[in-house]
Amino acid sequence: MSDPAETLARTFADEWGRIVASLVRTTGDWALAEDATQEAFAPAASPWRRDGVPRNPGAWLTTVARNRALDRVRRSATARSVLAKAAEGGVEVDEREPDDVPDDRLRLIFTCCHPALALEARVALTLRTLCGLTVEEIGRALGSSEAATAKRLVRARQKIQRAGIPYRVPSGAALPERLDGVLAVLYLLFTEGYAPSGGGAVVRPELSGEAIRLTGVLAALLPDEPAVHALLALERFQDSRRAARTAADGSLVPLDEQDRSRWSVSSIAAGEAALERAERLATGAGWYLGQARIAAAHARSLRTGAVDRAAIAREYAVLMTFSASPHLALAHAVAVGMGEGPAAGLALLDGMEAGPLGSSLPAARADLLRRAGRSTEAAAAYRAALALVRTEPERAFLTRRLREVGG
Repeated sequence: MSDPAETLARTFADEWGRIVASLVRTTGDWALAEDATQEAFAPAASPWRRDGVPRNPGAWLTTVARNRALDRVRRSATARSVLAKAAEGGVEVDEREPDDVPDDRLRLIFTCCHPALALEARVALTLRTLCGLTVEEIGRALGSSEAATAKRLVRARQKIQRAGIPYRVPSGAALPERLDGVLAVLYLLFTEGYAPSGGGAVVRPELSGEAIRLTGVLAALLPDEPAVHALLALERFQDSRRAARTAADGSLVPLDEQDRSRWSVSSIAAGEAALERAERLATGAGWYLGQARIAAAHARSLRTGAVDRAAIAREYAVLMTFSASPHLALAHAVAVGMGEGPAAGLALLDGMEAGPLGSSLPAARADLLRRAGRSTEAAAAYRAALALVRTEPERAFLTRRLREVGG
């Protein structure tokens, strides 16, 4: 028998965005859609423990959320118009498989990514509305406080309401105009699943999987856009390593220590196909294309037995012409250290300030010092990283490394 709590947690991950997107479409009220969905999930565990898990948990929760939303609407000044829409069949529970229905979630992303909204507002709104991340989790992902993130979400919802931003995938010239924002959201959604900003999990496959699925839908919608195929390639290459990233004790396994036999050959093949298409369509370098090529260099080591470190460092150098991100500069320094030796990487790290890098900078320094055989300095750097670490898997990994260098 399914454990109700585990089933509810899994259903939350799978169904939150689908239910919210459906209620946004039928009520036009973003806050109402989120609140009604939250109210559907909150009490579900009790009847599920008593009566058993429903045959279709998603449909059960959709029904409850729909009823909660309609109860609220009936008490509001807009009851007549929304109830008329409901009577026309707008809020019927759909029992079909997700792939057989119009994708409300893709419409939701394009609405969230309207150019009238600031980029961080677009990302925050999508992560909250589509993925069900808490305000605290979104703040960590965006590097802002919980209070500032909450205000950003309220302002974004209000702007959508006031401006009458339509809930649909745009067509014609409006589609490419919205593309950068949509890709940024999908990229951050995948990243939050691949390397969560908080909590006890090494990966959150429900988020990375949703990003891959939606990027695939977008690739079918825009078959001639190289950036879309490049992002899809990046996601598939990275996701191919998911099973190998977690140790038996739940800690993080670094890339160069992973059991490559656990990498997904089918995901790598899908990444190669998407990258080939992106390169065929591209007229020059690109942000997602460069990252996809880096990920491909690692993935191809499954076949060749070696990683082309020099090529990776070159790609990072190109990416740095697109962005002044300190995280990118850190990745470039690590790539140089792996390709040219620890001393070369440490020289680049010496000029960096911690700032938004948090534990990443001392952790990178510690790793290069360890590789250089400078154990005492490495131990000090590992301790500095542990003082700043935010996730339990990273804490376990750094603690293990500290023991290995005699700390």
